Amino acid sequence: MGLRSFLRVPAHKSTSINFSLLLLRIVAGGFMLTHGFGKMQKLFLGDFTFSDPLGIGMELSLILTVFAEIVCALFIVLGLFTRFVSIPLMITMIVAVFIVHAGHDFGRKELGLFYLASYFILFISGPGKYSLDAKLY
Repeated sequence: MGLRSFLRVPAHKSTSINFSLLLLRIVAGGFMLTHGFGKMQKLFLGDFTFSDPLGIGMELSLILTVFAEIVCALFIVLGLFTRFVSIPLMITMIVAVFIVHAGHDFGRKELGLFYLASYFILFISGPGKYSLDAKLY
């Protein structure tokens, strides 16, 4: 499968499915933007104290998390490169749920699992007809 076919949005999808994908993108991406806003502020203020669950350093962990939770989430809302940008978001949620919050109860993991499921659905389905991907490819 080539890059173009990977990014292309099938035209045969129904209006209700396309509208549902638009809502999922707005909710999952928009809420993630608010979730990552505090981390972005820390980054801009030069406060790099952050968890380092993968052993790559606090600064790089914070930068990668901000990239996923702000840049990738914004692209999700816009429906731009949706399948690609869902990957860093899924990785971020896997690390948050299964490493950072591994010892916590389900209530603490619930939101991360919701985000993970949402981004996985968007990875599989693509962004739908009401997206920049659909206009570009």
